[in-house]
Amino acid sequence: MTTHAPRLPFERTTELGPPPEFAALRAEQPLRRVGCPFGGDAWLATRYADVRKVYADPRFSRAATVNADVPRVSPAQTPPGGLFAMDPPEHSRLRKLVAGTFTMKNVQRWRPRTEQIVDGLVAGMREHGSPVDLVHHFSVPLPVTVICELLGVPATDRGYFERLSRLMLSTTAATGEEIDEAIGTLLDYLGRHVAERRARPSAQRSRDLLTDLVEARDESDRLSEQELVQMGVDLLVAGHETTANQLSNFTFTLLDTGLWSQLLEEPELLDTAVEELLRYVHLVNGGTTRIALEDVEFDGTVVRAGEAVIAAIGSANHDETVFEEPGRIKLDRSPNPHVGFGHGVHHCLGAQLARLELRAGLGALLREFPTLRPAGEKRDVPWREGQFVHGPTELMVAW
Repeated sequence: MTTHAPRLPFERTTELGPPPEFAALRAEQPLRRVGCPFGGDAWLATRYADVRKVYADPRFSRAATVNADVPRVSPAQTPPGGLFAMDPPEHSRLRKLVAGTFTMKNVQRWRPRTEQIVDGLVAGMREHGSPVDLVHHFSVPLPVTVICELLGVPATDRGYFERLSRLMLSTTAATGEEIDEAIGTLLDYLGRHVAERRARPSAQRSRDLLTDLVEARDESDRLSEQELVQMGVDLLVAGHETTANQLSNFTFTLLDTGLWSQLLEEPELLDTAVEELLRYVHLVNGGTTRIALEDVEFDGTVVRAGEAVIAAIGSANHDETVFEEPGRIKLDRSPNPHVGFGHGVHHCLGAQLARLELRAGLGALLREFPTLRPAGEKRDVPWREGQFVHGPTELMVAW
């Protein structure tokens, strides 16, 4: 590593576009040694093809990061037992248990209930009156309510696990000890719900995903107790954090760029607009670490066995060799092979559910609040700091 190696995470110069360092690296050093806040140095992959390779190549391991002081952007080490910390075949075994719930066909069964939740939130916004904080009144409660009902935990506990989720996804906003404590608290919380399922006869249980997991554990021993509870935590946190932030990010971007008006005039572009915003918005600060299990070559550069690699999804989604004018938002962009949901075996399990929520949420805001506008100055919008995912902590809007 040279003495002038860049350090992650890169500083943002725009709120939701990628840091400019990515474009320079793609052009000059697409696979580059970088410094990490914790654990030392890693390779950073910035090109689209290389990012997909890191995600899909089994020679790059997530399991090798468990309880290890590897290069990373978070002070906490990777905890064991979860999907995000596994490689095949263990990853495949666990993913198969819940994958059916998140297929496009099954997710569409949630459309009526999702739209009902959206309608209730819109009514709440109207009752509150203009201006209103979109984050608190819409962006967060929509995915929280959906994932809580899907899992079978009370949405009234939202404030409790929202705070813990933010701690879990901290980079510099919390210490490693605070993050570990938050993970432990959430494991205890889901453990209590697991115990409640077991305390009731099966005939009295509601049919939800947590019940299905309990039965998979108790009746066919398809996962361990630790894996069962960790799966619940992973689904609860991942099932609302990214979508909640993206709902606010997308709305901010559409209003800030004037593209809100284009969607009002061309509502048929909603689906492609969501995909384009998934590509454009730089959501993740840093990235997840993988460890090379053997030497792997990238166009003449060799990542040695045991070295860490971080794949920059936000950079891949702005790769000029794949996306024409990547810095421009084209609501009708097609094709749009973005990697906003990852790639390979770690492609986001809840991608279809997230799409449903984003489309339903944005569609309702456009339909019900066509004159939506920022209620204050752009410079006054407060943004999350020291967090793995980016978004406003408050977004005041008026109509």
